[in-house]
Amino acid sequence: GTYQAKCVIVATGASPRELGVPGELRFRGTGVSYCATCDGALYRDKRVVVVGGSDSAVEEAVFLTRFAKEVILVHRRDSFRATPILTKRAMRNPQITVKFDTIVEAIYGDTKVTSLTLANVKSGEIETIPVDGIFIYIGLQPNTEFLRTIIELDHSGYVVADQHLSTSVEGVLVAGDVRQKVLRQVATAVGDGALVASIVEKYLSGVTGHDQ
Repeated sequence: GTYQAKCVIVATGASPRELGVPGELRFRGTGVSYCATCDGALYRDKRVVVVGGSDSAVEEAVFLTRFAKEVILVHRRDSFRATPILTKRAMRNPQITVKFDTIVEAIYGDTKVTSLTLANVKSGEIETIPVDGIFIYIGLQPNTEFLRTIIELDHSGYVVADQHLSTSVEGVLVAGDVRQKVLRQVATAVGDGALVASIVEKYLSGVTGHDQ
């Protein structure tokens, strides 16, 4: 149906980027995860792989050592994009094995993940290793496809907004991970929510000519 409103808040968030390899979708929730904080405790004394080279990937790899007996940190480049302090923490952790210049080619299992295939992008070497889980941290994809012809987005698809969370269309505001910003965490999303509620209240008061 069609709905009419004096103001719209876009808060559609961002979804984890997928590897796009065989087995990823099949084993989502049964060995494939995008949240170590959510699922890490399920892998106590297990062997897991973390994919990515960002702060999030390296930080979550370190976090997983609280539970997993071994964490294999896989990154397609020859160095991490993570901060030096996080990188050092991971490299010095005896439970973490780092594999640079490496990508995941496929994920295997029966009712859950049991192994995966890794490929070295420089040497071409391929190996299949037994694992119990894989945590994917290769960035986020903003949920804005439906907005591409409506409001201004940046080159990555995030909503462009000013300090008052206003977009390029009057009456359309944005909050949370879907907007263009430096840091995306629960705390910043909550802050956006509080701010946008206050801004909308003032906006509607101006639009209607009386307090709401």
